[in-house]
Amino acid sequence: MTELTDLGIAAIRDGVRAGDFSAREVAEAFVAAVAAAKPLNAFLVETPDHALAAADAADAARAAGEAPKAMAGVPIGMKDLFCTRGVPSTAASHILEGFTPQYESTVSQKLWDAGAGMLGKLNMDQFAMGSSNETSHFGNVVSPWRRSDGGNADLAPGGSSGGSSAAVAARIAPGATGTDTGGSIRQPAAFTGISGIKPTYGRCSRWGVIAFASSLDQAGPMARDVRDCAIMLEAMAGFDAKDATSLDVAVPQWEAGLNPSLKGKRVGIPKEYRVDGMPPEIEALWQQGIEWVRDAGAEVVEVSLPHTKYALPAYYIIAPAEASSNLARYDGVRYGLRDLPEGANLQEMYARTRAEGFGDEVKRRILIGTYVLSAGFYDAYYTQAQKVRALIAQDFDSAWEQCDVLLTPTAPSAAFALGEKNADPIAMYLNDVFTVPSSLAGLPAMSVPGGVDAGGLPLGLQIIGKALDEQGVLNAALAIEQRAGFVARPGRWW
Repeated sequence: MTELTDLGIAAIRDGVRAGDFSAREVAEAFVAAVAAAKPLNAFLVETPDHALAAADAADAARAAGEAPKAMAGVPIGMKDLFCTRGVPSTAASHILEGFTPQYESTVSQKLWDAGAGMLGKLNMDQFAMGSSNETSHFGNVVSPWRRSDGGNADLAPGGSSGGSSAAVAARIAPGATGTDTGGSIRQPAAFTGISGIKPTYGRCSRWGVIAFASSLDQAGPMARDVRDCAIMLEAMAGFDAKDATSLDVAVPQWEAGLNPSLKGKRVGIPKEYRVDGMPPEIEALWQQGIEWVRDAGAEVVEVSLPHTKYALPAYYIIAPAEASSNLARYDGVRYGLRDLPEGANLQEMYARTRAEGFGDEVKRRILIGTYVLSAGFYDAYYTQAQKVRALIAQDFDSAWEQCDVLLTPTAPSAAFALGEKNADPIAMYLNDVFTVPSSLAGLPAMSVPGGVDAGGLPLGLQIIGKALDEQGVLNAALAIEQRAGFVARPGRWW
């Protein structure tokens, strides 16, 4: 029989419903896999009791003849940005080390209500700030992949959802939650050969999700394939009165609507995404993707997004500005770390707590954000960046007059070695060059694995869709997935 840990969300759900195996057997297999994969440093906290309790509830419900829940019997990993009642939730930061919420985020509660169990809290870039999972206070996540051409360096799993991508790719979780502010679901999915979708801004509640940049942050699923992402997204999405940015719209049946035929659809190829210095293998994969969507019945058209070149600088003004405001709440007074030596006053406590509690990348972004919001520079930087954001959104609106979805690369390279880009923050930020524009516009976008580079490392293709058209994105991704036939997986080295 296939190893239970080789099964994805759909296969586990269907197997439990059919009685092929029990939910308890599944949970025990994944709990053991998590315990055996500590060298990856993907999990910050392991919660086997939660996973086993959910599994027992699923088995009891089946024995009683109750209607099965959407994710009954499926254990998942939860990114440490989601607050979970009674379980430490730190955003991988020292300043929140030891913080245990007494409430549950809306997204995680929806997943538990759907029958899912929690294997543990997943490592990430601190406060979701990073593209390689190297800014975590609790150490780097190591990708389960290794280059096949002789290199044996530890590779980045992408960020900020690096623990999530590593866990799914390593088969120690069938699915995981991620959050995407400028590409933090899609880029790590591309780096590790899995699928991940950032839904339309407002599809998933932000209540109980530790904030980075409130106008950009959006939760989404990361899983083995497109169908698994559709299943998990259905469970996560929905209106939440506790979140003022939550969209009061019905949640479609995305899994039931999956259709790999693109007949009658138009796929746009944005010419501005052909950036200088793009590696030939990325260009070749993109061209292959174009052929795949043609084979699926789509008409391919070239479109223009003229303000794309301004997206990255605009993002790195807006996101740090919002972060500097959101992170001001961490002051050592109410919760988390407090550095208050005898004789220190309130201002000294603030300064010492933040200096000790925040990592270098978080401090860098707070400083940038505070600067661009300051009285002398607000109009010159922040206001201008918001105007650029509006122009980028208009570019997408114009593109939708010519096409239904867009096809682009997900990231400008395959996974790089840990430590390779740390000396140059700009080089690290450039990892988000293909993902940021759709984030600024609040559009749904998905990464799906399309092939491997010369070193055998995964490369991803990105589908961007109209607001609220997750179905169109999922269908185009499914068309690519079926034609790519991606079966590469990391070898077991840990």
